[in-house]
Amino acid sequence: VQVVESGGDLVQAGGSLRLSCVASGSASSISEMGWYRQAPGNQRELIAEVSRSGRVNYADSIKGRFTVSKDSAKNTVYLQLNSLKPEDTAKYYCSVRERGRVLPSWGQGTQVTVSS
Repeated sequence: VQVVESGGDLVQAGGSLRLSCVASGSASSISEMGWYRQAPGNQRELIAEVSRSGRVNYADSIKGRFTVSKDSAKNTVYLQLNSLKPEDTAKYYCSVRERGRVLPSWGQGTQVTVSS
């Protein structure tokens, strides 16, 4: 599976962005897709994961501001970022888990920068 993220940008505090993640290749084997982020000097942290059935698990730290949705026909997962804060500045990554594989596939990330 190949994973490509897009939609990152420079935005002012309080603004919104929508990130996209497209999975291609053996998409029928996908069991779960997720969004993570990593700021300089920090570990990569989970934002949310969405299962094949559409159930979403959010990290407590972002509940209420970020929303994940998916378009199964397009093998695409979206991350809607609202009320952005400077501390949301990070590179946002998409992960894809496949049945029968231990490790997920990752995209190269998309940069979100929030100015104050």
